[in-house]
Amino acid sequence: MSRTKRVVAAAAVAFLAVGVTACGGNKDNSASGSKGAVIVGTIDSVSSLDPAGAYDYGSWEVIDSVYQKVMRFPTGGTKPEPDAAKSCAFAADQKTYTCTLQSGLQFSNGDKLTAASVKFSFDRMLKIADPNGPSSLFGTLESTEAKGADQVIFHLKSPDSTFPSVLATDAGAIVNEKTFPADKLLAGTKVIGSGPYTLDKYTAKQQASFKVNAKYSGPVKAQNSQFVLQYFAEASALKAAVKDGTVNAAFRTLSPTDTADLKKTQGVKVVEGTGTEKRYFVFHAKVKPSDQKAVRQAVAQIIDREGIAKDAYNGTVAPLYSMVGNGIDGHTDAFKDKYGAPDKAKAAAILQAAGITAPVALSYTWTPSHYGAAAADEATAIKRQLDASGLFNVKLSSTEWQQYQKDEKAGSYASYMIGWFPDLPDADNDVSPFLSKSPFLGTGYDNPAIQALLVKEQGSNDPKVRNEAFAEIQKIVAEDAPIIPVWQGKQTAVVRDGVTGVDKALDPTMFRFYELSTGK
Repeated sequence: MSRTKRVVAAAAVAFLAVGVTACGGNKDNSASGSKGAVIVGTIDSVSSLDPAGAYDYGSWEVIDSVYQKVMRFPTGGTKPEPDAAKSCAFAADQKTYTCTLQSGLQFSNGDKLTAASVKFSFDRMLKIADPNGPSSLFGTLESTEAKGADQVIFHLKSPDSTFPSVLATDAGAIVNEKTFPADKLLAGTKVIGSGPYTLDKYTAKQQASFKVNAKYSGPVKAQNSQFVLQYFAEASALKAAVKDGTVNAAFRTLSPTDTADLKKTQGVKVVEGTGTEKRYFVFHAKVKPSDQKAVRQAVAQIIDREGIAKDAYNGTVAPLYSMVGNGIDGHTDAFKDKYGAPDKAKAAAILQAAGITAPVALSYTWTPSHYGAAAADEATAIKRQLDASGLFNVKLSSTEWQQYQKDEKAGSYASYMIGWFPDLPDADNDVSPFLSKSPFLGTGYDNPAIQALLVKEQGSNDPKVRNEAFAEIQKIVAEDAPIIPVWQGKQTAVVRDGVTGVDKALDPTMFRFYELSTGK
């Protein structure tokens, strides 16, 4: 099974709904009590408005607002609750998951949303299997059955304790079978959903404008009548827009120095929240010289996470020693246990034992357009550390995000930078997207022992069984070093005076635009 969200991907996941009840919550989503438009600046970009083709944070920011899901996470919560569904439950074998939908569901154009709509959405996503889409999240889904107008039955290939949480991610977005093609991605920007907002206007790389969807029937209560996402190419331009009031909020991603400066700006407030963003140093295990385990291990032995956190991020991120995030059940400091402190002598011994002559020429690629201004500083810090050891000669290169996604999947890079926002607050989602039999990323790494452990933990609801499996997975990853965890960050938002609700909007893995209000 494979799970992922590029950023995610970032990404524990989306913790969305407000005031959800067992029956699916309040159906009143009128603008009464809501306030005026909120303009949010970001340097995120959108790869697709079609859920079947989107698996990155910028796209999911839009999808989360426009489309409804069977289940969703309540704001600040980690247990999925009903959205389009009224109730859901597993059969005793943990391989059949049945959901009963709310009655009277509609898409924003007035078309009915039924069990057939849900079946269509999952069938097309798996059929299209877009390389930049989220179909890999549903590796255990065998088929989707519509029974009558309101019952959906998900048949799984194997027991999967995390399936309800996967449904609650934006990979589970429901589309209109009358307006979306069954075998290809939707062309254009006129998208129809049943979520809390409609996409009123969209201009790529410039602006996305949202209005409250009067036909939405679900638990979310929007605190604004509309919001606008203003896209910026550079963090410096985003910072300037905050200062001059062009935007009244900013999220993802200001540089650490910009954030420090804005903290001293009158009329501006910087708010920090718990973050799940991670940064990984990824190898392609079939591209030279990354195909040699000793090369990967030597890099892991040299990398100084504390130095990267200090030099590139002014201490605003924390060192990470496992693919499983800090604070997630099942986490171990596997890389610290294996390699200890950075040590050039130990790295040299690793290469020597493998008969590898130093310095090793290694290319490392990063993208300047997706991970914020500090990504360049991070890449430079990595090169400096590896070159200073005398064991490596690192060549840096950068590629714009759209091409970057294609190249890493095609195995074009020996090593490269990947940011990660988990989809759900479960250790499985930090490992299976990269290590399953059909991984989302282009790592070239295939380990049957890890894949067997993934099947074991996915099929169990026993925390002890799952955590033992995760501990072994982390140990194997530290030994083989196909991916080196580097850091885990915080979430930061900047708002001008008069904007409220940002403390709720700063949910661990998805910014909740519907929680914001201008108070006007």
